[in-house]
Amino acid sequence: MHEYFATCPRGLEALLAEDLAAAGASGIATVPGGASCRGDLRTACRINLESRIATRLLWRVAQGDYRSEADVYRLAHDVAWPNLFSVDRSIRVYVTAIRSPLKSIEFITLKVKDAVCDRFRADTGRRPSVNTKSPEVRVHLFLTDRRATLYLDTSGEPLYMRGHKLAKVGAPLKENLAAGILRLAGWAPGTPLLDPMCGSGTFLLEAAQISLDDAPGLSRDEGEFGFAQLKSYDPVLWRELRREAAQRRREATSLPLFGSDLSADAVARARQNLAGAGLDGLVTLEQADLLARAAPAPSGIMVANPPYGERLGEAAELAAFYPRLGDALKQRFAGWHCWFLSADAQLPKLIRLQTSRRIPLFNGALECRLYGIEVVEGGRRPRKTA
Repeated sequence: MHEYFATCPRGLEALLAEDLAAAGASGIATVPGGASCRGDLRTACRINLESRIATRLLWRVAQGDYRSEADVYRLAHDVAWPNLFSVDRSIRVYVTAIRSPLKSIEFITLKVKDAVCDRFRADTGRRPSVNTKSPEVRVHLFLTDRRATLYLDTSGEPLYMRGHKLAKVGAPLKENLAAGILRLAGWAPGTPLLDPMCGSGTFLLEAAQISLDDAPGLSRDEGEFGFAQLKSYDPVLWRELRREAAQRRREATSLPLFGSDLSADAVARARQNLAGAGLDGLVTLEQADLLARAAPAPSGIMVANPPYGERLGEAAELAAFYPRLGDALKQRFAGWHCWFLSADAQLPKLIRLQTSRRIPLFNGALECRLYGIEVVEGGRRPRKTA
């Protein structure tokens, strides 16, 4: 059994723990931004293949107390790196520190890189090359005020990079955050879903994949995963897990998934991304203004990442937009549960509808809230949900 740490967007830790358990992990413990767990190689591969919430899965290879850069160097040098990956693999070291007494992140990054290379030279007579743009092996160092932990990255590129985004828009929502919002909203396959500000179609892509039980890692090539660069990699096991996941995939001719956007270009980009994922024809897309469009079904779930802050413009524009949005929801979306991800604290006040839930989430480094609004007919106030 190995010790792992999975990272995720802040606010989705409980959902990440569910994914880890579903993949067979044990000893799961959440902390802000991730969760630790235990598991074997099969567990690690399943997490990389099947988790919709994880950003990375890191394999812990060393841990110890430190007081200086020399202590961290010794910790890294003591790891038998040549037993973990070939000297022919290119490497890069990443450092994350919280309350660390060390003065320079750049210097400690260099020291860890030196320790890895020095250990290779001592054991094999050669040293691996460094590639800061597209390394084959990623070494992660995490520092607290007194504890240093070294990891090998089993994921490679972040797991939210599903490989479907052929056409992007500015400030796109990451796929694992979108998948988490769908789960927090209580959406389930078969329930009508509308994203009226669909942008490049992230919510729709995730919902379609969930509806078809399409494992997110199936769209990535084998060599894109970090574990494929390690000596512990078992290609037979990986092919078995991929085959099992592919056999679970359901076929569908259409889905109750609807997307629209005020921008014709955004709709075209979303359509291109859905087609690239083999999901074209399953989702209904149209150019439409949320303030004027009709609901596509008598009831359902709306999810949106509306423009806010500098993306929308000045405070006067914000003050005018949100009341009009509230009016549009009341007039056309009675029976719908609407969810908006926003960093704008004015939204719940200016939209003039009662929010049933306010869930803290982070969109990258930006602190946001996921506001849930249950739209009811007439003047009745929405009931609160637990």
